Amino acid sequence: MSEQNKIVVQRFNQYVIAEGSREAFDVLVADRFINRSAPEGTAGDRESLWRTFDQILRPALTDLQVNIEDQIAERDWVTTRKTITGRHTGELMGVAPTGKAVNISVIDMVRIAEGKYVEHWGLNTLAQVLSQLKQN
Repeated sequence: MSEQNKIVVQRFNQYVIAEGSREAFDVLVADRFINRSAPEGTAGDRESLWRTFDQILRPALTDLQVNIEDQIAERDWVTTRKTITGRHTGELMGVAPTGKAVNISVIDMVRIAEGKYVEHWGLNTLAQVLSQLKQN
């Protein structure tokens, strides 16, 4: 089961984050999904997860790619260390395009049930990346 859960996470990273497939998102994310790491005051539901990629990251980063560096799976949890990269060619959370390369480091813990994301915890360096982009 752990290896199958890793594949679910790998598919999510490739098809949803990197390629922007709504169809893959609908297959891979449960209706009852909850993002435990959603910023305070924001929704932590399924649609807010989709908007993170579809309305924030993908429009801001050309050539967006996800590189999975490590994955550990135990029971119904998969922990992934990855880097999201791209070129900053669109507005990113209020920061005008700079044309610079962006590298966002991420550590995610995702609980999988019946082949779908049902819960997420995560840490990332997006705030530091935004700070660096604002300085230039």
